[in-house]
Amino acid sequence: MEVFCSISWTHSISPRLHIPHSFSGGETNRFRVICSAAQSPKANLMTVSVTGATGFIGTRLVQRLHADNHKVCVLTRSKSKAETIFPVKNFPGIVIAEEAGWKDCIEGSNAVVNLAGMPISTRWSPEIKKEIKESRIRVTSKVVDLINSSPQGVRPTVLVSATAVGYYGTSETRVFDENSPSGNDYLAEVCREWEGTALKVDKDVRLALIRIGVVLGKDGGALAKMIPLFMMFAGGPLGSGQQWFSWIHLDDIVNLIYEALSNPSYKGVINGTAPNPVRLSEMCNQLGNVLGRPSWLPVPDFALKAVLGEGSGGTKSGSCKS
Repeated sequence: MEVFCSISWTHSISPRLHIPHSFSGGETNRFRVICSAAQSPKANLMTVSVTGATGFIGTRLVQRLHADNHKVCVLTRSKSKAETIFPVKNFPGIVIAEEAGWKDCIEGSNAVVNLAGMPISTRWSPEIKKEIKESRIRVTSKVVDLINSSPQGVRPTVLVSATAVGYYGTSETRVFDENSPSGNDYLAEVCREWEGTALKVDKDVRLALIRIGVVLGKDGGALAKMIPLFMMFAGGPLGSGQQWFSWIHLDDIVNLIYEALSNPSYKGVINGTAPNPVRLSEMCNQLGNVLGRPSWLPVPDFALKAVLGEGSGGTKSGSCKS
């Protein structure tokens, strides 16, 4: 799908990846989505239900929605965990609901954001692989069923559902866009079923499927796991270094989801990646420079998998273009 708004960069970017010195504090280059039809926030306040709200992306999204005075319903399996992350003194008005209360939240929402799923950055036993898939299918199916069964008039009109660039499989030479076919490995299978479940939502609900790349931010995600590797092993390519690194900054994936909630041109599949994917060796070279670590000593595969999980091999995805 084409995204009908201009994309610009917060920092100047050449075909190579340039990371400013502020990256040492956890920041990366970022792009911002600038839409031509800016509207008054007061005129478009929403009620948004969010699954996966206590995760890396979800936490920042809830913070953003709350700061802009939207009503947020956190759909969770652990109310105590959610209340720790979103204490009432800092987030007055947020509704936190365990599964028994999801129906009432969704029926009162304008939109639903579905981000739930077990993290893939772990070692993949057969049991873990089963849970990685089933956690995504189970929550997505429940959300879709609750939307579809909502009476007209209180039914959400938008579903923004996460998926991943793992849909495309792996390649060191191909460039993928939203029209590219799916791959044939495990992550591609997970993404196909994940998306297929979301596609069962009623046709009068606008569906945006965001295939998310590697999310970078100072408070978690891939970057927080990579930095200790560099500190331990002096910095250098992870594995072969030839893997494509289709990345996006945390703030930018939140901006993309936020825009998809209200912009009717955001529908179908959207690649949630920066416009400039890089080889992992180059990303590691820049990270090593910022951290003051030489980048000639490769991080061994066993260390990469120990920290990023067996799915680290999946970073071999071809170059994904947003």
